Amino acid sequence: MEILIVEDEKEIAQLINNCLTREGFECHIAYDGLSALEKAKTIQPDLIILDLMLPKLDGLEVCSQVRNLGMTKDPYILMLTAKGEEIDRVIGLSTGADDYLVKPFSPRELVARVRALLRRSMRHGGQAQINETQHFTLNLDEHTAIRQLDDGKEEKLDLTALEFNLLVAFVNYPNKVWTRTQLIDKLWGADFFGDERVVDTHIRRLRKKIEPNPAQPSFIKTVVGVGYKFEDN
Repeated sequence: MEILIVEDEKEIAQLINNCLTREGFECHIAYDGLSALEKAKTIQPDLIILDLMLPKLDGLEVCSQVRNLGMTKDPYILMLTAKGEEIDRVIGLSTGADDYLVKPFSPRELVARVRALLRRSMRHGGQAQINETQHFTLNLDEHTAIRQLDDGKEEKLDLTALEFNLLVAFVNYPNKVWTRTQLIDKLWGADFFGDERVVDTHIRRLRKKIEPNPAQPSFIKTVVGVGYKFEDN
């Protein structure tokens, strides 16, 4: 597993690097936002540890641009913030971060968060190879998703790992009403440390890719005061 550390404070960057290298990860370091984007494109990391306050390009912008790069790997992003203010965490999650960690943090907590993120895509055990509904065909082995359009044509969906995992959960249990907590337990289990509202971020991003009209979703419905459910009748 390759990790890109994006931190302008060299002592902290080296501390993180030493900590994760001891755990067997291959680490790379970038000290500003622009070089982080260049290294992300070259390295194609599995995970990015991204400081919020960076020179040249801040962490929020880096996060947003990484999500739009269309890389072969869609890296998990763990955002670091020294402020610890709720608004920073919410903005970070809304731009595509998967989790956040407030400075100062312990090396043990950092390793736990990293390992939890990297295990998220391994929660499919025991499911069938092909899962289908009226409009969707999911191949779990090939990690591909296809939507049947109303004119009979097929559209291959460009989903991130988390979006694919979320759609698999919905397709496997049509019409089931999920709370945020249930979705987190289903996909990530006890390894999850972050804010439950990260689910809303991924739902919103998934809707943009699978719904004919994301503002009026046909497949992923909001159940007010409870959570979400998937319909494809």
